[in-house]
Amino acid sequence: MGMKVLVVGGGGREHALVWKIAQSPLVKRVYCAPGNAGIASLAECLPIAAEDLSGITTFAREKKIDLVVIGPENPLVAGLADQLREKGIPVFGPSMAAAALEGSKAFMKDILTRYNIPTAKHQVFRNIEDARNHLRYHGAPVVVKASGLAAGKGAIVCQSLDEAEEALDRIMVKREFGMAGDLVVLEDFLQGEEASFIALVDGENILPLAGSQDHKAIYDGDQGPNTGGMGAYSPAPVLTPDIHKQVMNRIMHPVVKAMAKEGRPYRGVLYAGLMIHNGEAKTLEFNTRFGDPETQPILMRMTSDLVPLLMACANGSLAKATVTWDPRPSLCVVMSAGGYPGSYAKGAVISGLEEAARLPDVQVFHAGTRLDEGKVVTAGGRVLGVTALGSDVADAQQKAYAAVDCIQWQDAYCRRDIAYRAIARVSH
Repeated sequence: MGMKVLVVGGGGREHALVWKIAQSPLVKRVYCAPGNAGIASLAECLPIAAEDLSGITTFAREKKIDLVVIGPENPLVAGLADQLREKGIPVFGPSMAAAALEGSKAFMKDILTRYNIPTAKHQVFRNIEDARNHLRYHGAPVVVKASGLAAGKGAIVCQSLDEAEEALDRIMVKREFGMAGDLVVLEDFLQGEEASFIALVDGENILPLAGSQDHKAIYDGDQGPNTGGMGAYSPAPVLTPDIHKQVMNRIMHPVVKAMAKEGRPYRGVLYAGLMIHNGEAKTLEFNTRFGDPETQPILMRMTSDLVPLLMACANGSLAKATVTWDPRPSLCVVMSAGGYPGSYAKGAVISGLEEAARLPDVQVFHAGTRLDEGKVVTAGGRVLGVTALGSDVADAQQKAYAAVDCIQWQDAYCRRDIAYRAIARVSH
């Protein structure tokens, strides 16, 4: 009797999760709600939106699903994991109370401050005049953040006071991020290099996954507005063994203990966005789900079966779990629709996917795609995550871009410098 697994979501992260879960000898069937054109070849895609909590819970009960894996943050913050657990369905993902670490930056900063976990100094404001007065007193550079969920786009780094005033205006007056802008967090700008530290947690025990680094800005050289992520690679050379130990001792263990103490035990994946400067790691943010696109290169390198690890988080038995990795680095290049992260067209026919898939050590993960009369068409801002393994980072980069160059649609865009920091490190 194989397991039946339901993955919630329809992006690149979920395609990578489905791809890895489907390889498990423990699994008989994979369902995905709602999925995408790439996921459709591995799982049964359901016409249920990721935010349709009752639809997902009903389906999981009727089909006697053995494990639900929740990909995106919105259903987590809305309490999907709680609804499933109430019905006795094993679920990988934090409760609503624990997902507040991502759902409210104000809550997250409060926990970090109260438990002395390294992070930037900050203030929280509900009133724009108070925020403006603080800005004038504080000066620039400063980071202005919408407290709520903003699809990875709610943090604005401001080098001047004018930019900071404009960011406040966008968040609190124009309401570009909707209700996410009810509270605003103003925090000190941190120098350094960013890294993603992603770990599995069962309420108490922590199993760190391979380190990674994500490129948030839309243009080469990390210029332009932030996106959900334009590419990523693993491992991240900035996460040295020393920094790794420091992050576990000063950030990950303390926050998991803090959440348990607050009556919000944390189960699922905990992702710390870090800033590393002069050998010190500080916490920029927490995400309460797998990163996208970091999941794609991380799972590409994972040689152990993912399913027992997800089950161990769901049932609290992670202490005995281990994970093994392919020593080769991997790299993901996001191909996006022209205009993203602003407005963009949908429905363009994508060609060259078969050709790209034939290249060695390459996996093309679908993010914003759908099937239209048998053709794969664009259906989102971030469309594909072209991921490759290589003997070193430069080799992985070359293989990924060779695959990118096979794929075309009208106004396709990608950054051409993913992993430039890691490659510069090696060549010095």
